[in-house]
Amino acid sequence: MAERRMFAKTIIDSDAFLEMPQSCQLLYFHLAMRADDDGFINNPKAIMRNVGSKDDDIRLLISKKFIIPFESGIVVIKHWKIHNYIRNDRYKETKYMGEKQTLSLDENGAYTDLVDDLDTNGIPVVSKMDTQVRLGKVRLGKVSKEEEFLSDFSPEMQDALQRWLQYKAERRETYKPTGLKALVSEIKNKLKIHPEASVIELINTCMANGWRGIIWDKLEGGQKQNGNTGKSATPRSTYQGAKRL
Repeated sequence: MAERRMFAKTIIDSDAFLEMPQSCQLLYFHLAMRADDDGFINNPKAIMRNVGSKDDDIRLLISKKFIIPFESGIVVIKHWKIHNYIRNDRYKETKYMGEKQTLSLDENGAYTDLVDDLDTNGIPVVSKMDTQVRLGKVRLGKVSKEEEFLSDFSPEMQDALQRWLQYKAERRETYKPTGLKALVSEIKNKLKIHPEASVIELINTCMANGWRGIIWDKLEGGQKQNGNTGKSATPRSTYQGAKRL
């Protein structure tokens, strides 16, 4: 199990989260830090005792739909897949497959119970059955489709793309299948003429600057400068000529 965990600001900065008591927020962070690679926790009561949480804290997390409980006593972080992306070579699947197979993923990556079609108190998710996918090794859906799209890339490129997809999800600008396919095709074309390290660096730069899309003209501008044109594109012209994916 990984030693580090991440938290998406779209979740922890939501009114639904910030309106909860600090003791409830604290319990949420402690549960998420101790979850396995699929977001499941098998000892929530022990964690509650260690951090001094009350029963009302976990009840509120459940009622606000930040965690999903099971009859076995196990709980799962509902927005785990939004918080964390774990590379395939580091991922260790949960032991709690019985509980996992009762869940679905909505199109934003949040867990939801198959019989639960409710919203999440202001956090934007879609919970209709036609957008959900069953979880488990033998079930196919949106998650496996994304993996299929990215499977042709190196592990380093896959990691960069997954971080980009998570970045877009946090901005509530998730890709539809056609858009994702176009993104992958564009990146493959760029990798034919640019080093992989340059493409990864550009993706990181776009995220660091908070840009909505990948500014491919910055690669082209660098190539022109290397080709002794003597000038590189100005930031203004580069941005105006940028291709938004």
